[in-house]
Formats: sequence, structure tokens, C-alpha cells
Amino acid sequence: MIGWREAMEGALYGPEGFYRTQSPERHFRTSVHASPLFAEALARLLVAVDTALGGPARLDFVDMGAGDGTLAERVLAAVPPGVRERTRAVAVEVELSARREVDGLVWATAPPERITGLVIANEWLDNVPLDVVERTPDGPRTVLVDGRGREALGPPPCPEDLAWLERWWPDGDRAEVGRARDLAWAGLVAALEAGVAVAVDYAHDATTRRPTLTGYRDGHVVTPMPDGTCDITAHVALDSAAEAARAVADARRADRPEGNARDVAGRADGPGSGVRAGAVSAATRPAGETAPTSPGRDASEACGVPATPSPWASLETVLTTQRAALHALGVSGARPSRELAEADPRHYLRMLARAGEAAELTDPAGLGGFGWLMQSRGVELDMGAEFGPGGDRRPDLTG
Repeated sequence: MIGWREAMEGALYGPEGFYRTQSPERHFRTSVHASPLFAEALARLLVAVDTALGGPARLDFVDMGAGDGTLAERVLAAVPPGVRERTRAVAVEVELSARREVDGLVWATAPPERITGLVIANEWLDNVPLDVVERTPDGPRTVLVDGRGREALGPPPCPEDLAWLERWWPDGDRAEVGRARDLAWAGLVAALEAGVAVAVDYAHDATTRRPTLTGYRDGHVVTPMPDGTCDITAHVALDSAAEAARAVADARRADRPEGNARDVAGRADGPGSGVRAGAVSAATRPAGETAPTSPGRDASEACGVPATPSPWASLETVLTTQRAALHALGVSGARPSRELAEADPRHYLRMLARAGEAAELTDPAGLGGFGWLMQSRGVELDMGAEFGPGGDRRPDLTG
């Protein structure tokens, strides 16, 4: 028997792992494949970031856990030509056999070391392997598992995991240690020289922590089996990940030797230390996701040209829900008017379908409850103002 973190690593990413041998879309559906509207919303965000940065010569769009590259392809297709010609799109995936050749898209097994632009981690962190701990009368014990999912108690967690548990998951008989996710996210954000990094996932916070380790096979929830036949996932502590990235940024600014993700990802300064609006719910993974849009507003008018960004600049953090974030990106479930139905029935039906997709994606009891963690360097975030295509306002991202 081995710990869950090691078991997940092999079951998901080993030579016979799920993400090397399976077609994930056969087992679950994400926003990307449900509708191109999700990519269109992110394209508007990319344009806003570009404007806020003053139109850099190279604008990065990095898609973590890119699958077959559909999201990056659709984002490239949705941005204006003047932006696309400066965009370096990178699709990051552990297995590249499913990659498709797309003009302007680069495939890689790791993100670029230096990023200026937009990073999207859509349901990426939930598949970063983690350990599971049970609290016993003799103290916390790491949970061991075999290939059939049978468990037993093992040794105590390492000191770093114990510190993480004390800070982020102090209560309950069973806990999932998110420190590995903190390391992954902090390392990714550390590569952001200027721009915005976004993690989208089903998440929990300090008030909603609960064990969520589960499996998905053929569209159904199943017992997590670390044998490579199913996806294995658990909710993400986005609040902890946000603090880990901020701690790295603060340490780098102070030029301290401990300023790297591995050293500081387990530390935090407590609630409210740099994280705004911590409204993240423990939404369960739905059977499918859709990515809606709506008629809205244009995407860059209020964006100023910033001073030269610095990789040592502090991070701004917004922690919110998918419902709130997509509303700010111009996504609305408002139904088209009856007048449109009479004047142009075909267009009415198209808009009605889009409104249905929007309603599903922003449903607070489902996809709208997903957590959105946005962290920026050299760009100020203001997700309170709605924006979208074809209107008279632009997102309030400024330098």
C-alpha cells in the first residue's frame, strides 16, 4: 500500500495512467467541449489583459491541462487579428498524443518559464495528486491505499503537511492535504511576469471543508480506484492556493532566500491577508458543463496603460464564484425578447439556446458555484463591472 498522493500520481499520470490511456471527454464533460462560448468569454478577458499591459510585443495565453487543445484553438479564433498575431498560445498537457495542429498553438509538457498575458487552469488543480489524512486518538495518520481502493492507516504526515492541516483544515476526522496543489499553483503564478492567472475549479473554503475524493467513469460518480480506469479528483482549497502564491510573491519582493514555491507554499498569514471576496462554495462536479455568453459590452475601453510591470511586483487577488466572474465577463441567462421571436425566429432560437447555456453555467447550485481564483501582476482586477462583446464598456483591468 502507498499514500493517496503517490497512488493518484501513478493512476492519473503514470505509463498506464488515466490521462495517458483514456479519452477524458468520454468520462466527463467540461465547459470547453460543451460550448465555444466559454472560450469566447476567456478571449474577451485576454483582450482586456492585453490592453491593460499596453499591448506587449508577445502576449501569452497558457492553457494548463489543455486536453486536445480545443480551448486554446477557440480563444485564438475569437480574439481580434491584431491581438492574435502577437499571441503565443501554449497548450500544456502531460500526454501529447491527442494534440491537434493549430496555427499559432505550441504544445508543451510544462508551462513557459516566463509568462506575460493570461494563464487559465480550468479544472487542473483538482487533478493534482494529494494525500489523505485521518485523525486518530494517537494523532493524524496518512491514509494508505491499494490498487483496488482498499485503505489502511499509515505513518504520521510529514511536518509540512501537519502545518498545512493546522492552518487550513484543523477540524474533522478525515482531511485532504492541499499542500501539493499550493506548490503547483504558486510555481505557476511565479512564472507570471505580468498579467493574470485564473484557476477555475470546484472548491471549498474554511467554512465548507469536507472530504471530497471521488472517481468519475463514463459520466458517473464511482469509488476512486487508483488503477488508471477512472478520473480521481477532489475539491480544491483555493484560499490556501491563493495565499501560497502571494507568499511566494512577497518573499521575492523582499529578496529573501526562502522566496520559492517549495519553501513557502505551506505558509499563510491568515484570513484577509490579500484575498478579496472569499465566496467559494463546495459545488459538486456536474455531469456536464456549458459555456454561455450574452450580448454585452466591448472588452478594453477602461483599461489603462500600466507602468512597466516587474516580476517582483505584488499580486492582486480576487477569489469569487464562477457565477460572479462570468457575469462580469458578460455572460447572462437573460432570455431574448418576444419581439425578436416575431421579427427573426431563427435568430431568436439561437439566442434562446445561448441563454439556456448561460443559465446552466451560472447556476449557483451547480456550475455557478465553481470557484474562480484570479491573481494578477501589473494588472489591477475589478470584476465588479460587467463587460462583454459588442457594447460600450470594457473591463476594469488597469495597470
